[in-house]
Amino acid sequence: MSGWGASLGFFLPLGTVVRNFAKGGATTDSLRADGLWNALLSELEPADLVLLQLGHNDQKSDAPDAVDHYRDNLAAMVADVHRRAGRPVLCTSVQRRRFDGGRLVDTHGAFPTAVRELASELTVPLVDLTRRTTALLESRGEDGSRRLFTHLPPGAHPNYPDGVADDTHFAYAGADAVAEIVAREIQPFVEENVTV
Repeated sequence: MSGWGASLGFFLPLGTVVRNFAKGGATTDSLRADGLWNALLSELEPADLVLLQLGHNDQKSDAPDAVDHYRDNLAAMVADVHRRAGRPVLCTSVQRRRFDGGRLVDTHGAFPTAVRELASELTVPLVDLTRRTTALLESRGEDGSRRLFTHLPPGAHPNYPDGVADDTHFAYAGADAVAEIVAREIQPFVEENVTV
Protein backbone atom coordinates (compact mmCIF):
# COMPACT_ATOMS: atom_id res chain seq x y z
CA MET A 1 0.00 0.00 0.00
CA SER A 2 1.41 3.36 -0.99
CA GLY A 3 0.37 6.90 -1.84
CA TRP A 4 1.42 8.71 -4.99
CA GLY A 5 3.40 11.30 -3.00
CA ALA A 6 5.92 8.61 -2.07
CA SER A 7 6.60 7.96 -5.76
CA LEU A 8 6.50 11.51 -7.10
CA GLY A 9 10.24 12.19 -6.90
CA PHE A 10 10.97 9.36 -9.35
CA PHE A 11 9.14 11.24 -12.11
CA LEU A 12 10.51 14.75 -11.52
CA PRO A 13 13.82 16.23 -12.71
CA LEU A 14 16.92 14.97 -10.94
CA GLY A 15 17.63 17.08 -7.87
CA THR A 16 14.00 18.01 -7.19
CA VAL A 17 13.32 17.64 -3.47
CA VAL A 18 9.92 16.16 -2.57
CA ARG A 19 8.75 16.41 1.04
CA ASN A 20 5.72 14.19 1.55
CA PHE A 21 3.47 15.13 4.47
CA ALA A 22 0.56 12.98 3.33
CA LYS A 23 -1.03 10.71 5.90
CA GLY A 24 -3.56 7.96 5.29
CA GLY A 25 -6.95 8.82 6.71
CA ALA A 26 -6.20 12.55 6.91
CA THR A 27 -8.81 15.25 6.47
CA THR A 28 -8.38 18.99 6.08
CA ASP A 29 -9.25 19.23 9.80
CA SER A 30 -7.00 16.43 11.05
CA LEU A 31 -3.93 17.77 9.19
CA ARG A 32 -4.12 20.83 11.44
CA ALA A 33 -5.13 18.96 14.60
CA ASP A 34 -2.30 16.41 14.22
CA GLY A 35 0.28 19.14 13.63
CA LEU A 36 1.14 17.97 10.11
CA TRP A 37 0.03 21.22 8.51
CA ASN A 38 2.21 23.30 10.86
CA ALA A 39 5.11 20.92 10.24
CA LEU A 40 4.69 21.41 6.49
CA LEU A 41 4.54 25.19 6.86
CA SER A 42 7.62 25.23 9.07
CA GLU A 43 9.67 23.57 6.30
CA LEU A 44 8.20 25.63 3.48
CA GLU A 45 10.70 27.76 1.56
CA PRO A 46 9.77 30.65 -0.73
CA ALA A 47 8.75 29.44 -4.20
CA ASP A 48 8.15 25.85 -3.03
CA LEU A 49 5.32 24.16 -4.86
CA VAL A 50 2.71 22.78 -2.41
CA LEU A 51 0.33 20.12 -3.73
CA LEU A 52 -2.95 19.88 -1.80
CA GLN A 53 -4.91 16.69 -2.47
CA LEU A 54 -7.46 15.69 0.14
CA GLY A 55 -11.14 14.91 0.10
CA HIS A 56 -11.40 11.12 0.43
CA ASN A 57 -11.93 11.37 4.15
CA ASP A 58 -13.49 14.84 4.29
CA GLN A 59 -16.12 13.36 1.97
CA LYS A 60 -17.15 10.80 4.61
CA SER A 61 -18.65 13.52 6.82
CA ASP A 62 -22.44 13.54 7.01
CA ALA A 63 -22.55 17.18 8.10
CA PRO A 64 -24.83 19.22 5.83
CA ASP A 65 -22.07 21.78 5.24
CA ALA A 66 -19.27 19.22 4.67
CA VAL A 67 -18.41 20.41 1.14
CA ASP A 68 -18.35 24.08 2.21
CA HIS A 69 -16.23 23.23 5.27
CA TYR A 70 -13.76 21.31 3.09
CA ARG A 71 -13.62 24.18 0.58
CA ASP A 72 -13.06 26.73 3.36
CA ASN A 73 -10.26 24.64 4.84
CA LEU A 74 -8.55 24.35 1.45
CA ALA A 75 -8.90 28.11 0.93
CA ALA A 76 -7.24 28.70 4.31
CA MET A 77 -4.40 26.33 3.36
CA VAL A 78 -3.87 28.16 0.08
CA ALA A 79 -3.72 31.44 2.01
CA ASP A 80 -1.20 29.95 4.47
CA VAL A 81 1.05 28.88 1.59
CA HIS A 82 0.78 32.27 -0.11
CA ARG A 83 1.70 34.05 3.15
CA ARG A 84 4.96 32.10 3.14
CA ALA A 85 5.61 32.88 -0.54
CA GLY A 86 4.90 29.27 -1.53
CA ARG A 87 3.04 28.24 -4.67
CA PRO A 88 -0.07 26.16 -3.94
CA VAL A 89 -1.55 23.71 -6.42
CA LEU A 90 -5.01 22.29 -5.75
CA CYS A 91 -5.70 18.69 -6.74
CA THR A 92 -9.03 16.94 -6.92
CA SER A 93 -9.27 13.53 -5.24
CA VAL A 94 -7.96 10.41 -6.92
CA GLN A 95 -10.72 8.10 -8.06
CA ARG A 96 -11.73 5.00 -6.16
CA ARG A 97 -12.04 1.74 -8.09
CA ARG A 98 -15.83 1.26 -8.20
CA PHE A 99 -17.03 -0.12 -11.53
CA ASP A 100 -20.55 -0.56 -12.80
CA GLY A 101 -21.10 -1.74 -16.35
CA GLY A 102 -17.48 -1.03 -17.31
CA ARG A 103 -17.63 2.60 -16.14
CA LEU A 104 -16.35 4.03 -12.89
CA VAL A 105 -18.97 5.12 -10.40
CA ASP A 106 -18.51 8.57 -8.88
CA THR A 107 -17.95 8.30 -5.12
CA HIS A 108 -16.85 11.88 -4.37
CA GLY A 109 -20.06 13.79 -4.99
CA ALA A 110 -19.60 17.57 -5.05
CA PHE A 111 -16.09 17.56 -3.57
CA PRO A 112 -14.08 17.60 -6.85
CA THR A 113 -16.28 20.36 -8.26
CA ALA A 114 -15.66 22.43 -5.13
CA VAL A 115 -11.89 22.12 -5.69
CA ARG A 116 -12.17 23.05 -9.37
CA GLU A 117 -14.24 26.12 -8.53
CA LEU A 118 -11.89 27.15 -5.72
CA ALA A 119 -8.84 26.88 -7.99
CA SER A 120 -10.56 29.11 -10.53
CA GLU A 121 -11.69 31.61 -7.88
CA LEU A 122 -8.26 31.86 -6.26
CA THR A 123 -6.37 31.68 -9.57
CA VAL A 124 -4.18 28.79 -8.48
CA PRO A 125 -3.16 25.83 -10.67
CA LEU A 126 -5.38 22.75 -10.63
CA VAL A 127 -4.46 19.12 -11.20
CA ASP A 128 -7.75 17.36 -11.87
CA LEU A 129 -6.82 13.95 -10.52
CA THR A 130 -10.44 12.84 -10.37
CA ARG A 131 -10.70 13.13 -14.17
CA ARG A 132 -7.18 11.87 -14.85
CA THR A 133 -7.47 8.81 -12.61
CA THR A 134 -10.96 8.06 -13.92
CA ALA A 135 -9.46 7.92 -17.42
CA LEU A 136 -6.55 5.79 -16.15
CA LEU A 137 -8.76 3.23 -14.44
CA GLU A 138 -11.26 3.07 -17.29
CA SER A 139 -8.44 2.55 -19.79
CA ARG A 140 -7.23 -0.43 -17.76
CA GLY A 141 -10.75 -1.80 -17.27
CA GLU A 142 -12.29 -3.43 -14.25
CA ASP A 143 -9.88 -6.38 -14.21
CA GLY A 144 -6.71 -4.60 -15.35
CA SER A 145 -7.10 -1.75 -12.87
CA ARG A 146 -7.15 -4.16 -9.93
CA ARG A 147 -3.34 -4.39 -9.93
CA LEU A 148 -3.14 -0.63 -9.25
CA PHE A 149 -4.80 -1.15 -5.87
CA THR A 150 -4.07 -3.21 -2.77
CA HIS A 151 -5.44 -6.64 -3.70
CA LEU A 152 -3.75 -9.70 -2.22
CA PRO A 153 -4.95 -13.26 -1.68
CA PRO A 154 -4.82 -14.88 1.79
CA GLY A 155 -1.29 -15.73 2.88
CA ALA A 156 0.42 -13.52 0.28
CA HIS A 157 1.63 -10.88 2.73
CA PRO A 158 2.19 -10.94 6.53
CA ASN A 159 0.35 -7.63 6.98
CA TYR A 160 -2.77 -9.16 5.42
CA PRO A 161 -2.88 -12.83 6.50
CA ASP A 162 -6.54 -13.10 5.40
CA GLY A 163 -5.89 -11.22 2.16
CA VAL A 164 -7.16 -7.78 1.21
CA ALA A 165 -9.30 -6.22 -1.52
CA ASP A 166 -8.89 -2.46 -1.11
CA ASP A 167 -10.19 -0.33 -3.98
CA THR A 168 -9.21 2.99 -2.39
CA HIS A 169 -5.53 2.63 -1.47
CA PHE A 170 -2.95 2.13 -4.18
CA ALA A 171 -0.43 -0.64 -4.54
CA TYR A 172 3.03 0.50 -5.65
CA ALA A 173 2.01 0.18 -9.32
CA GLY A 174 -0.96 2.50 -8.76
CA ALA A 175 1.06 5.00 -6.75
CA ASP A 176 3.63 5.12 -9.55
CA ALA A 177 0.99 5.55 -12.26
CA VAL A 178 -0.66 8.46 -10.45
CA ALA A 179 2.69 10.05 -9.52
CA GLU A 180 3.63 10.01 -13.20
CA ILE A 181 0.38 11.83 -14.05
CA VAL A 182 1.00 14.43 -11.34
CA ALA A 183 4.59 14.94 -12.45
CA ARG A 184 3.47 15.63 -16.03
CA GLU A 185 0.80 18.06 -14.83
CA ILE A 186 3.11 20.07 -12.56
CA GLN A 187 6.19 20.01 -14.81
CA PRO A 188 5.71 23.64 -15.94
CA PHE A 189 5.74 24.79 -12.30
CA VAL A 190 8.57 22.69 -10.87
CA GLU A 191 11.69 24.57 -9.79
CA GLU A 192 13.48 22.91 -6.88
CA ASN A 193 11.14 21.73 -4.15
CA VAL A 194 7.73 20.11 -4.05
CA THR A 195 5.72 19.53 -0.89
CA VAL A 196 2.78 17.12 -0.89
